[in-house]
Amino acid sequence: MNIPSKYLEDLVEHFSSLPGIGKKTALRLVLNLIKRDKGELMAFSGALADIKDNISSCKRCGNISDADYCSICSTPSRKQEIVCVVEDLRDVMAIESTEQFFGLYHVLGGVISPMEGIGPADLNIDDLVKRVEEEEIKEIILALSPSMEGDTTNFFLYRKLADKDVTITTLSRGVAVGAELHYTDELSLGRSIVNRLPFENSLERK
Repeated sequence: MNIPSKYLEDLVEHFSSLPGIGKKTALRLVLNLIKRDKGELMAFSGALADIKDNISSCKRCGNISDADYCSICSTPSRKQEIVCVVEDLRDVMAIESTEQFFGLYHVLGGVISPMEGIGPADLNIDDLVKRVEEEEIKEIILALSPSMEGDTTNFFLYRKLADKDVTITTLSRGVAVGAELHYTDELSLGRSIVNRLPFENSLERK
């Protein structure tokens, strides 16, 4: 791609480094920015800086937060005894959009994937075990995407928590096998949460 400006080219390279954005899309975004006034561009760059300076992880669940504890963990009306384990922020947002879950979350930060060099030690698993031991949690919902990596992580967590005094459940298969959880439609995802099953049942189906 022959771009006549070094500044333009540098910005295109930055945009195209983002997931799902190719060079043509990046160029279209940059050309759109050029048309905007300086005030808008300053606000845009300021928002980017704020992400790095002000956003962190919730000390309790690992969710993205503007403070030490996220808005979900800080809401007293949430059911403190039920924790839904998810891969990342996108899954929290997807489940919240169903308006069918009123407990808390625990964000692992990924799934076990030997092909990508991601093992249990790379995930937020020890903190989950610590929460089960220290908080009055009665149910853990394993809500990872129904892929090979998600199923492997679910089974690892099940074995890790097997000796704890907690019920372990999983989503019913309203979520298509192999699908990313955050891409599932709200109705199917909501039903899968409401109709969740004991994790042992999922082992019997395999």
